[in-house]
Amino acid sequence: MKTKRTGQPILTSLAILLGAITIITAPLPSLARAPDGTAPESFAELAARLSPTVVNISSTQKIEEAKDYPEMPQFPPGSPFQDFFDEFMNRRGHGVPFAPPSMMGSGFVIDAQNGYIVTNNHVIQDADEVRVILHNDQSVVAEVIGKDEETDIAVLKIDPKGLNLVPATFGNSDEIRVGDWVLAIGNPYGLGGSVTAGIVSALARDINSGKYDDYIQSDASINRGNSGGPMFNMKGEVIGINTAIFSPTGGSIGIGFSIPSARAKPVINQLIKFGKTRRGWLGVKIQTVTEDIAESFGLAKVSGALVVIVNKDGPADKAGIKDGDILLTFNGQEIKEMRLLPRFVAETEIDSEATVEYWRDGKVLTTKVKVGHLEQAEEEGLIDETPGKEETGGTSIDMVGMSVTPITDALRTTYNIPGNVRGLVVVGVQDLSEAMEKGIAVGDVVVEINQQPVSDPQHLIDVIITAKEAQRSSVLLLVNRGGEVRFVPLKLPAPKQ
Repeated sequence: MKTKRTGQPILTSLAILLGAITIITAPLPSLARAPDGTAPESFAELAARLSPTVVNISSTQKIEEAKDYPEMPQFPPGSPFQDFFDEFMNRRGHGVPFAPPSMMGSGFVIDAQNGYIVTNNHVIQDADEVRVILHNDQSVVAEVIGKDEETDIAVLKIDPKGLNLVPATFGNSDEIRVGDWVLAIGNPYGLGGSVTAGIVSALARDINSGKYDDYIQSDASINRGNSGGPMFNMKGEVIGINTAIFSPTGGSIGIGFSIPSARAKPVINQLIKFGKTRRGWLGVKIQTVTEDIAESFGLAKVSGALVVIVNKDGPADKAGIKDGDILLTFNGQEIKEMRLLPRFVAETEIDSEATVEYWRDGKVLTTKVKVGHLEQAEEEGLIDETPGKEETGGTSIDMVGMSVTPITDALRTTYNIPGNVRGLVVVGVQDLSEAMEKGIAVGDVVVEINQQPVSDPQHLIDVIITAKEAQRSSVLLLVNRGGEVRFVPLKLPAPKQ
């Protein structure tokens, strides 16, 4: 798991599974056989069969020789200090390289014939040399075929001749349930297989490591050094890649996270075939649909992804999707949460046609979208991507706690408002107001209210009054800040009793 994914926790941290080894000595509790036979009385046979597929991964970085030293002070001829420093430098040596940093983790064989091995990207990231230690202690140099930082997956290749590699078989992680037994196997530091068992604690976990988060959480002890190792179901199939733990100390406390096989397999196949990922691209910037936003749009339930920006001439734009639409389904998959849409799109084949249902003007509409190529769009620059209180006049809107005024050339210069932005500039925010609570700041531009373009303060007031008279609990603003736009729901004050 990449360092940047760990965030800045207060009491606990998401720990990369690298470093010291923890040896588990406590015996597993006695296991009663389940009626369907899926929970064995012992994991010994399963562990013996699966352990040979698991390998140790070690990577090192080369460092240039240290040739430049600080300039030594000049001493008078015959000074005893001169002899001291000469002796020190001779002992220290010149041009002695520093010990290269190394990282260790685990991996597993997926193709014995071609020598393909899967591990985590953070295990081999920035490595100059990668070595694989097999279950029989054979050590071989590996080639990095491809890696993906977004999902933290890497594919290695070794020469399989004479190695008798044992490949793992992928299972369907979408079929596992909370409470199912799982077996986690790693090979930390090449000391041999480390086997632990537990149950699936939760599914579809978002640990804020990236936009494609969809982790399996389990209580099988996953210790440092096991990054990249497989998680097996009771059929002996890989249903996850062990990637991270949640811990206040860096050791296992029974909260581990694994990349589901259903998410990993498309990435692995692309890395083998192309050496990099080829993700689908829709061409929209989205935000979460909150209760206030759902109420403002007249949605019956809180779901979907609210479109904030549609990239010009992107797939969504060509399909007729507009800013302010709420995307409800993608290729028949319900977008229950905003964060699901990037994954749905990314996993869709490039240039394929996807069906999208969306909400506009109180109706569900349908369109067909030709899915674009994300990496290509990034390379071609096709992806678009200080609050305070001030009072400089303007029309005060006390119901929401802010003052606005039409944009002038002077205000454009003062607040760095792009020339193509139209609307009302915020020139004042009241303390403890709804506007301040929702992050509205001086210099923001209110572009729309309830999906109506606005350029006159009175129009803004009229829409708010109309919404209040209709007993709406909020209004929805489209706000532009420095060229970036977002929807902001503002609650209206409740009627006086």
